[in-house]
Amino acid sequence: MSHPAAALLSVAHALPPHRLLQTDAADAARGAFAHRYAAFERMVPVFTTSGIEARYTVKPLDWYFSALGWPERNAAYLEGAQHLFVDAATRALAAAGCVAEEVDAIVTISSTGVATPSLEARVAGRMGFRADVERVPVFGLGCAGGVSGLAIASRLAAARPGSTVLLVAIEICTAAFRMDQLTPANMVATALFGDGAAACVVRVGSGEDGLARIEGAGEHLWPDTLDIMGWKVDPTGLGVIFDRSIPPFAEQQVGPAVDGILSRIGVARASVDRFACHPGGAKVITALETTLRLAQGSLDHEREVLRQYGNMSAPTVLFVLERLMDAGLPQRTVLTALGPGFTCSALSLARAG
Repeated sequence: MSHPAAALLSVAHALPPHRLLQTDAADAARGAFAHRYAAFERMVPVFTTSGIEARYTVKPLDWYFSALGWPERNAAYLEGAQHLFVDAATRALAAAGCVAEEVDAIVTISSTGVATPSLEARVAGRMGFRADVERVPVFGLGCAGGVSGLAIASRLAAARPGSTVLLVAIEICTAAFRMDQLTPANMVATALFGDGAAACVVRVGSGEDGLARIEGAGEHLWPDTLDIMGWKVDPTGLGVIFDRSIPPFAEQQVGPAVDGILSRIGVARASVDRFACHPGGAKVITALETTLRLAQGSLDHEREVLRQYGNMSAPTVLFVLERLMDAGLPQRTVLTALGPGFTCSALSLARAG
């Protein structure tokens, strides 16, 4: 049995309090790594070629140079993520004309810390969620979490017409900044990642148009690619797995994967007016333009989000979507993101009205 399409009612974002200029991050990295890591000078250009001007962090810069283990890192994650959850969710609900007690289900996407009880339970009292709200915390989707999370929220809403579903994607990537990892992957992560959150409200109802209609979504999981992206765990905390092959892999593989997803959900490739992509990095954006057969430079909102905020993992693509909404959403937009697995997630939106 087919379900009615869910309507996207709002998109909103939230940022932590500390703004880190990329020039300051490069200077700090030089002080921390140059005397211990022989390859540092070869790696340092990543700070200037990343396309990033600034990022936002839950802690001031000095904190990341203190002695940090699991307890300190996860405490920073829990504190920062709760503040960002409340901020992003409150803004999204207000934009949708809703209040927290109207929310029937909450999808929480986060992969950069451990929270049990999960984040939405920890902020339920502050937010004013009902005692019978359904909670769906999702861990492990990484950068693909914004798109996959919106797909999960839309399916929950479509299965129960009239229900209101809140999606919140939060990542505290900087909790995994590591001073002890003298590796290219850690240098790239130090140059790319920031913290942030985004939230959406989704509903199915009689005559509900919202901002856009969620037409369908899907994923593509490549076999034998577990070592491309993810986390490794050790006594100090999470450590990034970030393979240098991501841009060429994306250029070769993502276009056919997206075409396959669109075919499965019944969306003609030629009918897509705009792809809204997770801006994983400057090279990844260029690779996506190639593989999706787009003119170089066309992913302008993606580059601007990367410039202003860095790669915040799961919520980043929703920052791109918010900018597209503000600029005037095209008739049909397809969101895409790559994440650990190695996975491509895609979702089609049709503009309301």
